[in-house]
Amino acid sequence: MPESTNPGHSRLDSKHKISIAGIAALGAAALALSVFPGTGQSESAAAAEPVAFAANISTKTVSQSISKQQVTADKQAKDAAKAKATADAKAKAAAEAKKRDEAAAASRSAARKPVYANNLDGWIRQSLDIMKSKGIPGTYDGLHRNIMRESTGNPNAINGWDINAINGIPSKGLLQVIQPTFTAYHVAGTSWNIYDPVANITAAANYAADKYGSMDNVNSAY
Repeated sequence: MPESTNPGHSRLDSKHKISIAGIAALGAAALALSVFPGTGQSESAAAAEPVAFAANISTKTVSQSISKQQVTADKQAKDAAKAKATADAKAKAAAEAKKRDEAAAASRSAARKPVYANNLDGWIRQSLDIMKSKGIPGTYDGLHRNIMRESTGNPNAINGWDINAINGIPSKGLLQVIQPTFTAYHVAGTSWNIYDPVANITAAANYAADKYGSMDNVNSAY
């Protein structure tokens, strides 16, 4: 480039250029120190610090979230265990209450169940209760009267001389019933033994109800 002919402007020689460059460098360094005083770090190192700080915050937040979730899970597990224990206790109490109620009902039933004497009076009374439950008519007097005529109250009595005996099917028991009649008119819930007093009475009363309306209507051999 040609030298300037203007007397107010002179060309900078190399020495002046170096001086100016040095001053610019010192100015930049001073500016850096004024922005990050006493750090001894470069601008790039200082700029990296917020990233590391943000990473630390993020890790702490995640850790707190996990801890909170664990606490919540533990509480839910405890609540579930408590609810199950409560339900089990209620079920146990209900089962025990039901068992007590059933025992009490059985006790009341046993208390209400009559006890019959093992004699003619007891046999007649037990037969009358069974007859009543089955809808078979008859009274104490009607049963007693016919029993005394037929067997004099002997449950093992056997007629060995009438037509039935001649035919090989003698009359048996308190009301002198033959086996085919006993079998046909047997009352459920009683013994199948024809000599059983209660079974004999109820079967005979059932037969008399069918043939005569009631044992009360029978006044002779039937």
